Amino acid sequence: MPADGKMVEYSFDGGSAKGYFVSPEGQGPFPGVIVIQEWWGLNDHIKDIASRFAAEGYAALAPDLYDGVVTKDSGEAGKLMQNLDQQRALKNLDGAVDYLAAQPNINSDHLAVTGFCMGGTYALLLACENAKIKASAPFYGDVPEKNKLKTLSAPVLFFAGDQDQWINADKWKRLESALVDFDKEGEVKVYKGAGHAFFNDTRPEAYNKQAAQDAWQRTLHFFASYLKK
Repeated sequence: MPADGKMVEYSFDGGSAKGYFVSPEGQGPFPGVIVIQEWWGLNDHIKDIASRFAAEGYAALAPDLYDGVVTKDSGEAGKLMQNLDQQRALKNLDGAVDYLAAQPNINSDHLAVTGFCMGGTYALLLACENAKIKASAPFYGDVPEKNKLKTLSAPVLFFAGDQDQWINADKWKRLESALVDFDKEGEVKVYKGAGHAFFNDTRPEAYNKQAAQDAWQRTLHFFASYLKK
């Protein structure tokens, strides 16, 4: 069972940021997971996902990339995402990784990342930039240009829906091609009939229960194979 989650503060690039931290009960050491928000912000749904990981034996930290701003309006969410400086966000995530690794009940050699929508984009990028990440499970995030993927330093399990109009086949096939061409360990799992945000059970218009449940079990198995050895 997880202990109660709490907001914590960590430093990065001369500044500070906050995130939602939740850990299993007990002494550990536990593997850790960075859980990266959708474009809506660090809302209750993302906090709940962090708590689900804690219930499975992982300490989880969900960084707040919007400095406390949360919205349910897609227009505002789009503006927030567009205005987020990518390099600064990655430095924020590096700070989150360092914070998680430094906790006394964490196994600092067993850290993973996952993220959803915008967070899926950053979950893939973080695995290209931070060697402390040992496994990455992005959900329907954007895929960078192919050469960027040369620097992948962790295995990847990427989830997509074949009805996703944003993260379409051209994007996830680029990742598949890069994994082969650069001899990187990874898999792209595509769900038939699933659209964007199929994992978000707070959005009935997007949620696909069968795909979400399967993706969750695959994620747990994937992380366990690299973090619970």
